[in-house]
Amino acid sequence: MNYGTYDNLEQLLMGRFHEDHAIYGNSIPELVRSYNMTPGERTAMLDEIDRFRQVNSGCLDTAFASLFGGDCDPALWGHTTASFLDELKRLLGE
Repeated sequence: MNYGTYDNLEQLLMGRFHEDHAIYGNSIPELVRSYNMTPGERTAMLDEIDRFRQVNSGCLDTAFASLFGGDCDPALWGHTTASFLDELKRLLGE
């Protein structure tokens, strides 16, 4: 199944939300703040989150687990897939 390509989002999730996340922080806001992004990368990531949600609206959990589940599980952060993506968008928009 093709869920799309989300390079910027993948880099954030793989770079911060992995088993050694404590190197960078212990909360979603800390991890997002610790990830150095250019304004263009931030905009691209926000666009990717919107596109990911749109393309995978009928299978959001499955698509997220398939693409990012090896590195990031929203449940471990107290979120559903949808609420985790909402939180990322909120933080990236600050």
